[in-house]
Amino acid sequence: MPATSASPAPTTVLLVTSAAAFLSSLDLFIVNIAFPAIRADFPGSDLGQLSWVLNGYTVVFAAFLALAGRLADRLGHRRLFLVGLAVFTVASALCAVAPTVWTLVAARAVQAVGAAMVMPTSLSLLLAAYPPERRSHAVGAWASIGAVAAALGPPVGGLLVELSWHWVFLVNVPVGVVALLVGLRVLVEPGTARVGVPDLLGATGLVVGVGALAYALVRAPDDGWVSVPVLSGAALAVAGVTWVVLRSRRHPVPALELDVLRVPVVATAALTMTAFTTAFAGMLVVNVLFLTGTWGWSAALAGFGLAPGPLVVVVVSRFSGRLATRFGSGPVALAGTVAFAAGPTWWLLRLGTEQGYWAGVLPGQVFTGLGVGLILPTLSALVGSALPAHQWGSGPSLINTARQGGSVLGVALLVSVVGTHTTGLPEELGALRGGWVLLVASALVAAVFATALTVVERRRGTPADRPASAPAT
Repeated sequence: MPATSASPAPTTVLLVTSAAAFLSSLDLFIVNIAFPAIRADFPGSDLGQLSWVLNGYTVVFAAFLALAGRLADRLGHRRLFLVGLAVFTVASALCAVAPTVWTLVAARAVQAVGAAMVMPTSLSLLLAAYPPERRSHAVGAWASIGAVAAALGPPVGGLLVELSWHWVFLVNVPVGVVALLVGLRVLVEPGTARVGVPDLLGATGLVVGVGALAYALVRAPDDGWVSVPVLSGAALAVAGVTWVVLRSRRHPVPALELDVLRVPVVATAALTMTAFTTAFAGMLVVNVLFLTGTWGWSAALAGFGLAPGPLVVVVVSRFSGRLATRFGSGPVALAGTVAFAAGPTWWLLRLGTEQGYWAGVLPGQVFTGLGVGLILPTLSALVGSALPAHQWGSGPSLINTARQGGSVLGVALLVSVVGTHTTGLPEELGALRGGWVLLVASALVAAVFATALTVVERRRGTPADRPASAPAT
């Protein structure tokens, strides 16, 4: 069905692209809480195999985001968005009927490819639908929806698991079908210039590099940090990243557009995003383990216990764009990292085997929700406003790759810290407390990068959200 020739209503485009981004982000985290139910259905599987149901999706998602942005510049953003949404929806149905763990892992990988097509193209379609003066607020709304979806993974997953773990995947199908049908009617192709054939070999190196890094981090707790599998994975990760960087320096349509990384504001924002989402992803895993294991809560009750954080994100993200316009993206991001770090610090001081939700868990949820609501919309909007139109595909894919790469690191590092203590039993509380220490450390690293972002903005001499047509420095 051809796209309508009339300009689509910006609000309709926002709804369609946000729905797709919601599904893509939700599936990064919704499966965590379904692990016990999935393992019960596949009694021959172990936790190592089940970890790839989550990590396999995240690795493929992070690695293919860069390629998807370049393919969008080549084939068209509308076309790739619709194809990606269709792939994601069909793969979700395949996940629900998977007969084995490895079939589920394979279906999740296909699902991640579709999600990787959706994320950068949804943002570029949104940028094209809004005038420059309204873009920062529209992108802020889009980014906050993705953040809420990621944070809602445990509560939504907990409710669905009460029915069956299959519903964790089936819930994507009706939403995906509706978004696809509406998108076919209302989305139009942005007026961006077509580029040549993307560097598929370079993109393959990126897939290998990210995948090998995740493999090394996941294997380290069992095999040791200096074991052959871990060292081999680390070496392959370095080789893969080196390969893609070298090819990107000379290829006319690189897998990674290094010119984007040469923009100081964008490069610093990507580093901030990576460090922050390392803490964010780790939080979503360790808190589920604590509530369901140490306190013995059901999946549904744990989901509701974690719900206040997303509610704070919704409220705060409505104001983050205005705050960034007034004070700059760096100061807002710095405030977000400090607020987030206060959450796990509070849990370290207050939580133990004795249950105390209102004075223990809840204040930390408020702190972390404040941090997420300030940082994720601000950094996503910064990239959209700092780059010209011809980089709307590669720019957003960079910040999204940083975001998902941070998620890979967060989950893998948390597994390394927690080790085999995956049940959250009271006698294993010390290991979970180590997870909270990891969250604080990652948030403080993000604070360092956010401080650097503030300095870069001041040297630039203009607000970070200046018009996209302005020359980058």
